[in-house]
Amino acid sequence: MKRVAIVEPVRTAVGAFGGTLRPLPAEDLAAKVLAALVERTSIDPALIDDVVIAQSYANSEAPCIGRWAALNAGLPIEVPGFQVDRRCGGGLQAVATAAMMVQTGVADVVIAGGVESMSNIEHYTTTARWGSRSGNQVLYDRLDRGRARSQPAWRFGEISGMIETAENLAKRYGITREEADVYAASSHRRAAAAQRSGSFDDEIVNVEVPQRRSEPLQFSHDEGVRPDTTASALSGLRPIMPDGTVTAGNAAQQNDAAAACLVVAEDQLDRLNLTPIGWFEGWAAAGCDPATMGIGPVGAVRKLFERTGTDFDDLDLIEINEAFAVQVLAVINEWGIPMDELSNRLNVNGSGISLGHPIGATGGRILATMLHELDRRRGRLAMETMCIGGGQGIAALFSGATS
Repeated sequence: MKRVAIVEPVRTAVGAFGGTLRPLPAEDLAAKVLAALVERTSIDPALIDDVVIAQSYANSEAPCIGRWAALNAGLPIEVPGFQVDRRCGGGLQAVATAAMMVQTGVADVVIAGGVESMSNIEHYTTTARWGSRSGNQVLYDRLDRGRARSQPAWRFGEISGMIETAENLAKRYGITREEADVYAASSHRRAAAAQRSGSFDDEIVNVEVPQRRSEPLQFSHDEGVRPDTTASALSGLRPIMPDGTVTAGNAAQQNDAAAACLVVAEDQLDRLNLTPIGWFEGWAAAGCDPATMGIGPVGAVRKLFERTGTDFDDLDLIEINEAFAVQVLAVINEWGIPMDELSNRLNVNGSGISLGHPIGATGGRILATMLHELDRRRGRLAMETMCIGGGQGIAALFSGATS
């Protein structure tokens, strides 16, 4: 199989829920990052074989968003596109899918990425088409509904949402509220340090956001990072579930963002004058009990290591998507690695708790951050992992450009 290069992984800055990026629907966010990627790489867009974009909260405003966004970005009409959804793992799945296309020779250049505009996720009804004889019609919040219906209730019972799954892990692994808050504060501290040092500058593309009564706003700074966050301050927040550990401060944020990269066959790099930042080495996905979905990375990493002959000692960087602080701590517990042995390798620039979790875009956002950091360190191997609502995990291995 062909060797697969990752070229120019980029992302928008991550917008807060209802924040600066709210005026831009998902299809516009995705188009902006695609156009920026083409501009940065100077690739002839006619040479792009396909576009694969992840989105977890799709709707009919922009169906098959990979194709829609490609057209919206001005790519030639001959360039096809499609959409994938593995919920939280969708952005990483898009890269893995593109990589398999290149490995098997059906494509030489694929754009892979993801997008989510959680600020614009709509309410909907399932009863309006045929009407109802009497009574009210219910409008569901697609955000909440998607979390509560991540699994068939007839088989697993009712699960109220992702917070319940996190609390299940806290109980199973004996994780305390204090431990969760300490971890969450460290996520903000690391993200703030990365912002100050300019670590995100090369991966972020500027987004022009239209304003009603003024000139467009230039957006290039992650909105969710709180530099002054401390464990003590977080301890004052009320738990979301009675007697629980999860609060708004130690869980991932809801966000808006888009991310993308070029996935390219090694034998095409010189012809296209492209320089890789890393290489795709392998991936794996695994299922787990939906009630403890946060533990999903454990099974996925086990399969990945078996397939690639890799172990934790080989890794220079490790990323976990930080759906919840207790979820990260549970995964680390299951891995059996002391936290102090991971501190200089795990989520070194923050993640979902501090930078945010724009579901379909998160995999691409993490990839951009991780590979740029690996490049700065001249590291050899990095692994991205994600837990997934409904009971799954996904993991992928990447090597540095110089390895």
